[in-house]
Amino acid sequence: MTSSTASASTDPTSPIVGAALDGPTVSTQWLADHLGSDGLVILDATVLQVPHPHGGLAWLSGLDQYLVDGHIPGSVFADLLETFSDPAGAYAFSRPDDEQFVAAAASVGVDNETTVIVYDSAVGTWAARVWWLFRAFGYDRVAILDGGLTKWKAEGRATELGNVEPRRAAGFTADERPDLWVDKAYVESVVNGDERATLVCAVPPKEFAGEAGQRGRLGHIPGSVNAPAGRLVSRETNALLPLADLRATFAAVLASPDPIVSYCGGGIAAAADALVLALLGRTDVAIYDGSLNEWADDEDAPLAREAA
Repeated sequence: MTSSTASASTDPTSPIVGAALDGPTVSTQWLADHLGSDGLVILDATVLQVPHPHGGLAWLSGLDQYLVDGHIPGSVFADLLETFSDPAGAYAFSRPDDEQFVAAAASVGVDNETTVIVYDSAVGTWAARVWWLFRAFGYDRVAILDGGLTKWKAEGRATELGNVEPRRAAGFTADERPDLWVDKAYVESVVNGDERATLVCAVPPKEFAGEAGQRGRLGHIPGSVNAPAGRLVSRETNALLPLADLRATFAAVLASPDPIVSYCGGGIAAAADALVLALLGRTDVAIYDGSLNEWADDEDAPLAREAA
């Protein structure tokens, strides 16, 4: 265990901290101050990108890293690959239905009186996806740890090894918000000019331009703006850049009065863009869950390859 730069609250009578959330992110200091508070559930949502034995890349659960390399004290592992996705979906990380999500929330000790803080060991995209899922199922008492595990460790804060059993939860009730998602048919209507929306793509610039990627057809949905999720954070700390910088990145998106559709390869990085847009005051954002995985599978769906 590493030493902590801030003392953690371990008083079991500490009040529920839901009212303390004033936005979609919390700082490492906020979390250090509230560790041990009653009703607080911390989730490690890490997923690892690893080389596939037959070439390309594959996704691996971050559970072993969580157990062996350490995690924020008291945090429960949230399996985004299986538990918080629909394993029977057409694509990896397909969103769960309400029954699946209720079971997923209960499995990590979350009920409707819980304050949920989510983090990962990467640039926050996995945490953002879990944050978005909670919101999409009607739960707003959830925030992302800005900078995640990288910033927490860089500040010398405490970590612990091994598994943490979830708290006993009273059960989670979902109230799905279908307006937080769009499907392929809707995006087609935007591309065809039958619906008005601003499309924002969270993939890296080379993937956006069709110069890189693992799909059989490369490029982006025509008319999209590129806001790469990896460029929203500091390279040193993984914390989000200052709001002025983020506002500049999304300038073209923010200038449009139309509703916003965020997408990426598979609906993960898209949630990071949606998080930043929420910080910038846009509440009219939906995610195209199938994203480019679904779009590129359709030979008739147009793809553009110009650079951003």
